[in-house]
Amino acid sequence: MKIADVVSQLADCQDAVILTHRSPDGDTLGSAFALCRILRKMGKRAQVLYDGVLYERFEFLENGLEKQEFEPKTVIAVDIADNKLMPAEIKEKYGECVDLCIDHHGSNTKYAKNTYVDSSCAAVGEIIYQLANMLAVELDTEIAKAIYTAISTDTGCFRFGNTTAQSHKIAAQLMEFDICAEEINRVMFESFTKQRVELEQILLQNLEYFSDDKGVIMLISQDAMEKSGACDADVEGLAAIPRSIKGVMVGITMKEKNDGFKISVRTTPQ
Repeated sequence: MKIADVVSQLADCQDAVILTHRSPDGDTLGSAFALCRILRKMGKRAQVLYDGVLYERFEFLENGLEKQEFEPKTVIAVDIADNKLMPAEIKEKYGECVDLCIDHHGSNTKYAKNTYVDSSCAAVGEIIYQLANMLAVELDTEIAKAIYTAISTDTGCFRFGNTTAQSHKIAAQLMEFDICAEEINRVMFESFTKQRVELEQILLQNLEYFSDDKGVIMLISQDAMEKSGACDADVEGLAAIPRSIKGVMVGITMKEKNDGFKISVRTTPQ
């Protein structure tokens, strides 16, 4: 699809449910809630579906957004490269009937009827911003907060290598809406639970180095999760720790799950 095709489909859609991936992060949630508000401003009914209870630090994204009850006519997935990444209940109900997927992962499996992928975007939030402009929907503070959260979290507060000039330009435009970017970034990057801090202490004591200390493996075991009392929300952002060590070029984070491991690899340019 071209982005103009996405605009056309959104303009014509009715009664949309917007899906997010399991263990939702700032991009999938920020993009979903921004799109939901955009569609509602267009006079449409729309609702965001997410995994379980919304993590506390993301609750502001849903503020003032009343729940709507309707039988979905359009299913939209945001930031979901594969329907296997959907929460089990959502996948069972909607995994095979997604009408539109909006994503920035080049690895997207094209499981939806229509798929738009722009891998040049640091976050799906950047795509949502473009769509709002093309749909002639006037942004407001709540939409701007959601899109900013999406971009800031997926760029590591604009520190990761995926950050582009476009990321900064869009963020600057969003800050015109009095979104209090400082507070969003504090909540996303500088506010942790006691359980998260205790989990980090356990992980740092058990780092494994390889290749003359140029590589680090960090194992987030179920035992460490239980000892610290941490939940999945506390794990977000931990994958950046190995790469933050001076001299480390490859950081591997392994999160133990009931059926195996989720592996994240982060590299540092030479």
